Amino acid sequence: LVRMQFLQILSRKPGSLEVLFQIPFCLKQFPYTCLSTSACVYSKKKKGNSYEQVDQEKYKNLVHSVTSYKTSAQTPETILEEDNLLYGPPAKHRPPIKAGTKTPKNWVPLINPSKRILPVSSDSNVPMKIGLQRTKIPSVTRILQQTLSPQQVFYLERWKQKMIEELGKEGFEEYTKNLFLQGELFHSALESIFLSEETAARDQGEDGVVAGYLSSVEHVLEDISEVKALESGVHHETLQYLGLVDCVAKYRGQLCVIDWKTSEKPKPFLQNTYDNPLQVAAYIGAINHDANYDFQVRCGLIVVAYKNGSPAHPHFMDPDLCSQYWNKWLLRLEEYMDKI
Repeated sequence: LVRMQFLQILSRKPGSLEVLFQIPFCLKQFPYTCLSTSACVYSKKKKGNSYEQVDQEKYKNLVHSVTSYKTSAQTPETILEEDNLLYGPPAKHRPPIKAGTKTPKNWVPLINPSKRILPVSSDSNVPMKIGLQRTKIPSVTRILQQTLSPQQVFYLERWKQKMIEELGKEGFEEYTKNLFLQGELFHSALESIFLSEETAARDQGEDGVVAGYLSSVEHVLEDISEVKALESGVHHETLQYLGLVDCVAKYRGQLCVIDWKTSEKPKPFLQNTYDNPLQVAAYIGAINHDANYDFQVRCGLIVVAYKNGSPAHPHFMDPDLCSQYWNKWLLRLEEYMDKI
């Protein structure tokens, strides 16, 4: 401890350490730049000292800053210089920039801030059913079909070719025709149920091809109430596109645009439904910007029913999820507009 205090006192005076490390007992003094802590070893063959090969003049300032107890004299600039001497200049490597989320050029809010909500009328329990006007305005289905990604087109075409190999061209056409017919019958049966025509719907379900689908969605129907629209046309008056909404009703207390889908394969997750969430978001936006509807919707529901009667998978879309898919829909809409 005494020696350390003595060294600290000497280090405060310039040149003190140089005098200290000079050995006065020898007739010949060693120069300052040849200071070494290694002991002299005499042997038949003198071994080379690796420290002698170091450019000590180059590192003199670094050694002085390290041995000095006044570390406060260091600055960011001196530390950077020392790092350059020890490790070389820093590599000019920039981390990869993460691709940001693409935003639509013509952004329109999902919820219409200027829409006036009318008070509930006495006949509000009757579901709305507005006919879809056939005009040059594109439909949601057409826009999505015309803007499929190359990957989606590839898998769709591969599935089509596989089915043609198994069924033949005519058999495949008959297969797709039957699928479309089953979907129409399923929607008609659901509409009859919601319009309290339960007897006709159940008779149709028992004897028809939709019995399995109705059995599949039975547990979902128990959570649906206050139906406001059925098979009703919607028109986004600002973005100019059309759509036909399957159902607008409350699902577990939340007003939703409900889309009924049929499938032969299980689809337990929302991502298994491909572009259906974009379709639902497009319908929600259209309803909110259509003057024919005196209400606004913030949630969505996709119900996947199965022909074998296994329990359907309901996929609920909360307001945040709907907003995410709304932005994706706007990008697809812009892509379609750029194409035409």
